[in-house]
Amino acid sequence: MPKDLKRTLDIPEGVTVVLEGNTISVTGPRGSSVRELWYPGIVIALEEKQVTVDSPNPRKKQSAMMGTITSHINNMIKGVTNGYTYRMKIVYSHFPIQLKVVGDHLSIGNFLGEKKPRKAKIQGDSKVETKGDEVIVSGIAIEDVGQTAANIQQATKIKRFDPRVFQDGIYVVEKTTA
Repeated sequence: MPKDLKRTLDIPEGVTVVLEGNTISVTGPRGSSVRELWYPGIVIALEEKQVTVDSPNPRKKQSAMMGTITSHINNMIKGVTNGYTYRMKIVYSHFPIQLKVVGDHLSIGNFLGEKKPRKAKIQGDSKVETKGDEVIVSGIAIEDVGQTAANIQQATKIKRFDPRVFQDGIYVVEKTTA
């Protein structure tokens, strides 16, 4: 295995990266994101306009984690510059679904004619908007946006009906940055 597996990320204009110990904070036009990244045998260094992820003695697990840490930092940079947006489609054929954002939950009412509304947790600083038959989940942290969309989709999972007939639910149709 080659010894020089150093990975570098360029920092774009308008983005500042601060490294304090194991905590990396990225600030950009859409906000700031802070995360603790650490793995034994991996060194994260901040140079002038680059973030370097390196390992003095890379083994198989260290080289795999170097790629993971590099991807996390790259996702943080993309999030504070463009942000992440998931478009979801509301599908119903029997009962019209009613959505309301209540605090840190999305209330899904009248799903399959149920009297009690279902709830989906909104993770982190994600924003949820409802426009007609669309739900738009947006934010700067890809993990929070993706988990919020997954929570909404799982909340409308059908258990006691045939899913080939009852295709009602809220489904992800598009994932974009910006």
